[in-house]
Amino acid sequence: MSYCKQEGKDRVVFVTEEDHNAPAAVSLPEEDEPPGLIQPDGEINWACPCLGGMTTGPCGVEFRESFTCFHYSTADPKGSDCFEPFSRMTECMSQYPNVYGSKNDDREMPKDELTSEDSSEIGHSEVSAKA
Repeated sequence: MSYCKQEGKDRVVFVTEEDHNAPAAVSLPEEDEPPGLIQPDGEINWACPCLGGMTTGPCGVEFRESFTCFHYSTADPKGSDCFEPFSRMTECMSQYPNVYGSKNDDREMPKDELTSEDSSEIGHSEVSAKA
């Protein structure tokens, strides 16, 4: 037979081997699916791991302002009314290239490293974009 005694703020529970081997009578509630970026009520979930720490970095305030503007934008095209907060965010991020990367990091090849073939493709895409 198990028993319990109080020692100050602590509660000490003594159980018999028989009680210990019995299956637990506690049932845990089923876990809900973890919320994504947008919560069911339409609010932004700033704690979402999908944001990768952008909300807490050195430009976290600017990121949250620009993302909030885009999320709630009713302009056509969406976000076209968010130029100012986006500009502040990109300006801030350019001051921290070691945190946010720079324009010429692994994702983009500097123009002086382009081959002649790459240059002709760029020229062609610029011409076709103007047409």
